[in-house]
Amino acid sequence: MKGSVLVLGGGISGIQASLDLANSGFKVYLVEKKPSIGGTMPQLDKTFPTNDCAMCILSPKLVGTGGHPNIEIIGNAHITDFGGVPGDFEIQLLKRPRYVNPEKCNGCGDCARACPVKAVDKFNRNLNKKSSISVMYPQAVPLVYSINRGTCIGCGLCERICKKEAIDYSQEEEAIELNVGAVIIATGAEPYDPSTTKRYRYGYPNVVTSAEFERILSASGPYGGTVLRPSDGKRPEKIGFIQCVGSRNPHIGRELCSAVCCMYATKEAIVAKEHDPELDITIFFIDLRAHG
Repeated sequence: MKGSVLVLGGGISGIQASLDLANSGFKVYLVEKKPSIGGTMPQLDKTFPTNDCAMCILSPKLVGTGGHPNIEIIGNAHITDFGGVPGDFEIQLLKRPRYVNPEKCNGCGDCARACPVKAVDKFNRNLNKKSSISVMYPQAVPLVYSINRGTCIGCGLCERICKKEAIDYSQEEEAIELNVGAVIIATGAEPYDPSTTKRYRYGYPNVVTSAEFERILSASGPYGGTVLRPSDGKRPEKIGFIQCVGSRNPHIGRELCSAVCCMYATKEAIVAKEHDPELDITIFFIDLRAHG
């Protein structure tokens, strides 16, 4: 449909773009590579500069997107071919199976409680494990469970316990063709991988990234919002933040400032002290750049 728009990426940018377009009368196809939309923002405990709850800001937008008549969410999908001209784009998508029928699943969670196999929880930045059949996070949209076939042993317990008969092991990849007038690229960002250098000892016990620490701080995270060391579950006495890891470093081809690290380190330090006032926190920086 030439009067429609494809938005690639279901993070906060893609969600807001989809809502703006849909409210203006456009048909929107919101394509996300993961099973549910939300992107990075649901993983954040608070957002600077106001330290407001991230999910308090995002949840109304998730609900609005999921229930909007002009928005079709296509999860577990990626683009395989892109052609055409502005006003008449031809898009080929490949949608991966979730092995759960979204028309039947009511998100009750009985299947996850019955599942005997645990897999690394990527949403919680690998700090804990969850069932091989799961949702990304409790407020996920769509709130439909997915089976991780990489860890699933095919025991069938989830299928037997599901009252809605939503489990479908026969699902296969689905090719989707779309014709749209415009495309918005909102693919978001990924945190820098500090394991590429040994200098900062990432990979050692209790050396975590800011993204991982965000999940430690979160009430919906693996420790329920209590600041604990991942190695032994004990309370730390001192925390050090090392800034500019992966930025302002010409030796790795990353000369520029990221423009956000100082602010979210400051935010995380404040929030950590709110959780545990006895913590001794130090931020090690080149320059403290409080972009506003």
